[in-house]
Amino acid sequence: MTRWKLTVEYDGRPFVGWQRQDNGPSVQQALEEAILRFCGETVRLTAAGRTDAGVHALGQVAHVDLARPASADTVRDAINFHLGGQAVAVLRAEPVGDDFDARQSALGRRYAYRIINRRPPLVLERGRAWQVRPALDTAAMTEAARHLIGRHDFTSFRASLCQAASPVKTLDRLEIARLGDEVRVAVQARSFLHHQVRNMVGTLVLVGRGIWPPARVAAALAARDRRAGGPTAPADGLYFVAADYPDPA
Repeated sequence: MTRWKLTVEYDGRPFVGWQRQDNGPSVQQALEEAILRFCGETVRLTAAGRTDAGVHALGQVAHVDLARPASADTVRDAINFHLGGQAVAVLRAEPVGDDFDARQSALGRRYAYRIINRRPPLVLERGRAWQVRPALDTAAMTEAARHLIGRHDFTSFRASLCQAASPVKTLDRLEIARLGDEVRVAVQARSFLHHQVRNMVGTLVLVGRGIWPPARVAAALAARDRRAGGPTAPADGLYFVAADYPDPA
């Protein structure tokens, strides 16, 4: 039996999210069924992060145990073949030790949120970014973001259905950068609350539009009340970029 670390890319639009659900196809289901067709084994994948419906991934990480002997290239290529052109691909397959856990072993997770800040409608980026038509002041957004970095109670940016044991998280990075029409928000932490990134982005856009002053973000955070925060940004613009792990011994 070999434990495999899979690095996976997917377009979240056709899926109800990473996790298997009864209301539609999931990324987990697509991969598990492809593995069943490849080697006849019924498996259950564990992922670094359970992305919601419509959320994309550039480098989601999952692990799976397979009895069938195979090279890393064969595992990658066979799963991709049996995915049959679905909007998900295994980028890398790597054998790892039995103590590796895609979720529990992760030291941190990185997300990016893409905003296209222009008036003409989206064509190529439709479903892959959030279009915000009014001009955004990224300097004001950066000033507001500083209030969120560090260890805080993020209740004001937590979904009502979040199942985390505590609302206290440590946000290591929250950076805003503009490249032409695109405003990109880069976020990093060991772990996140449900909808935390999307709720923070929705709030920062209020600042960028001049509806909120940057200091109001600090007040919203201190309120520890979801009603004090801004709206939830759409799933379209959110990408799971990578999970970070300890260097192999």
